[in-house]
Amino acid sequence: MNSVRISDVTLREGTTHKGATLSFKEKIEIAKLLDKLGVDVIEMAAIENTATDTLLLKTLSSLLKNSQLAVVAGTTKEQIDQAAAAISTAKSGRIIVSLPTSNVRMEYISHAKPAAMIEKIKDLVSYASERCGFVEFEAEDATRSEHEFLHKAVNAALEAGAKAVTICDTASASLPSEFEALIAGLYEACPKLKDVQLGVATYNELGMANACAVSAFKCGAEYIKTSVSETKLNSTEGFVHLIRLRGEQMGVSVGLNVTELSRTATQIKTIAKTRRGDNTPFDNKIGDTADIAISKTSDISEISKAIKELGYTLSDDDTAKVYEAFLLTASKKEVGAKELEAIVASEALQVPPTYKLTSYVINSSNVIAPTAHIVVDKKGEELCGLSTGDGPIDAALLALEQIVGCHYELDDFQIQAVTEGREAMGEALIKLRFDGVLYSGRGISTDIMGASIKAYLNALNKIVYEED
Repeated sequence: MNSVRISDVTLREGTTHKGATLSFKEKIEIAKLLDKLGVDVIEMAAIENTATDTLLLKTLSSLLKNSQLAVVAGTTKEQIDQAAAAISTAKSGRIIVSLPTSNVRMEYISHAKPAAMIEKIKDLVSYASERCGFVEFEAEDATRSEHEFLHKAVNAALEAGAKAVTICDTASASLPSEFEALIAGLYEACPKLKDVQLGVATYNELGMANACAVSAFKCGAEYIKTSVSETKLNSTEGFVHLIRLRGEQMGVSVGLNVTELSRTATQIKTIAKTRRGDNTPFDNKIGDTADIAISKTSDISEISKAIKELGYTLSDDDTAKVYEAFLLTASKKEVGAKELEAIVASEALQVPPTYKLTSYVINSSNVIAPTAHIVVDKKGEELCGLSTGDGPIDAALLALEQIVGCHYELDDFQIQAVTEGREAMGEALIKLRFDGVLYSGRGISTDIMGASIKAYLNALNKIVYEED
């Protein structure tokens, strides 16, 4: 049974699903996950920022234990030199020379005629082969190329020293039968192709990426380019699922740690998403503190007006409680909007707690995705939530939303120290909006994470009480 190699391009694309660039730390984390998963090749984009990109590649060179580190060479010899130097210490390195072979891309992107492109392929692949032991030639938009020219381009790359050739269906224009004929034709027209690795990059715009890939493997292709992130390229999870179901009949398998794929893919997608829609409390616009005018001489009507300006709708009893607490606080210090909100959170709508915090474990560092495991008691029933997040607080609030099974709009979140010293008490204030009504919760602890979780539960209990 032949083993299909997986060449992952998640980091080569290097952006989140909203187009934001992945950070240095995020790229390191994703690469380590892919390496542990067992992908054969981890691809990186061409060097643009010399200092930062080179440092990233050198860092990955020392970190990767299982995967080959590949980097796109760019279109100049200077870029090839930079790429080769950056991965020179890698356990296994690869340089990718990626050039278009279709008429439309050669003319409008590379501004080159077919004859000039053949010479460029020879020149760059040959130069890269002198700088690195493994060079891959990637034929962009190969499926829309004239077959005779594609054969010349592949032969030129092989003669120049390429040890791998990738055929890209960049425009997602091929049907499986057409793709199979293309690959079969290449093997006939390029005798040296049988001595190197042939791979494919299939795109799923027509929903046929897997079918085209399978047709290529029937002809002898050895590897496929996939992505764990959400792109038009063939999905790693989708392709591996196909091989798990029908690989035995097709005579192919994959070397990935299949049992870890789903969990790892979820971790990578979480890292790659800077904004999560309704999946994270931090997606909502954090409200600005209102510019309210109060003083220690303000009467209850002025305080009631200020409370409304902050967005709260309180009963007369709760307003009276807030006013009494305001007078006590104002006798000791100046009270502004933040102090008044803390008073509202502490005094207004105090209800029997439906959810009580039992325990929490927060893991966060510069080498792992932040995770939170929280256990709460709901009327004698123990409920658990486990989630990753953009940070420890994000992970904690997502875990709490798992427990509750509902997303509430986060209107504001504040943290401040209320005492001094090494054992200072931290106070967290959280405002949740439900059905247009604002509910605030306050939590105090020497652990700011504990304060944040308590503040969320405090606000949540008020919402639950009102719903009941």
